[in-house]
Amino acid sequence: MENLEGLKTVIVATDFSESAEGAVDWAAELARPHGARLLLLHASMPPMPAVAAPEFVPLPPAAYEADRERVALELNARVEALREKGLTVEGEARTGQALDVILDAAEKDNADLIVVGTRGLTGAKRIFLGSTAAQLVRRAPCPVLTVHPEQAKDHRPIQTILVPTDYSADAEKAVRETVRLLGPVSTSAKVKLLHVYRLQPEVVYPWTPPHIAFRASEVVAEATKRMEEIAEPLKKMGFDVELLVHEGYPPDVIDETATKVRADLIAMGTHGRSLLPRLVLGSVAERVLPRAPCPVLTVHHDEKD
Repeated sequence: MENLEGLKTVIVATDFSESAEGAVDWAAELARPHGARLLLLHASMPPMPAVAAPEFVPLPPAAYEADRERVALELNARVEALREKGLTVEGEARTGQALDVILDAAEKDNADLIVVGTRGLTGAKRIFLGSTAAQLVRRAPCPVLTVHPEQAKDHRPIQTILVPTDYSADAEKAVRETVRLLGPVSTSAKVKLLHVYRLQPEVVYPWTPPHIAFRASEVVAEATKRMEEIAEPLKKMGFDVELLVHEGYPPDVIDETATKVRADLIAMGTHGRSLLPRLVLGSVAERVLPRAPCPVLTVHHDEKD
């Protein structure tokens, strides 16, 4: 595996909620070993003129000014606290839709990583289609780390990383980004490479159970062979790599395995081998994100890679 540069710029979106505070904590810990610049970004909606929404009573200008002052104080407090810990930190409050603000900053600042908290409506443990976190995973120009509210106070050193793989370009990039993300502390981490397969009943129906078992052993043997090729450069870099091959429904197996191995992080691609142009409803990544027991790093293939 080629030498990869460490992180230089990490963007963390914050609205000062508990979930966002957890994202800031994770972002800080990931930026620290790289000496990376950390950008705390807050997005505020602009005043809405009455002609644009006549059913609403617009707030007086003083209210918007008071909110801007509150945001500035909140950002400055967090920036100073992080700087006291030795981090290189900047805080920015921008006006606009959160998604647009984050994507624009990621492009202009050439971000290496975006960290964002997720919050479901009424506390539901899922990411709603159209939410900022889900849209970022689909559209961000760099890897995205999503942190659930219940993981906000659960930051710990990353020791065990689960990397699901289907041998696609996205899966390969997830492995590379995992190495890059860990940086100087990478050799202390364990990587669990996971391949999940499914044997369709209609394929094996005409044959007896022993034939089904034979087909499964073939799949496991082939998966192990291909995963060994992925694992070899990781082992040379000092990683402790374990190969896991399981049959079942991929989202369920990934979440169950992450819990079983006590993963600190799941790193996975958002597209399968078909390289669809976007994260589609029903994809494995979208189904894993809402219920993962740990933060999830998602990466997607770029034709420029």
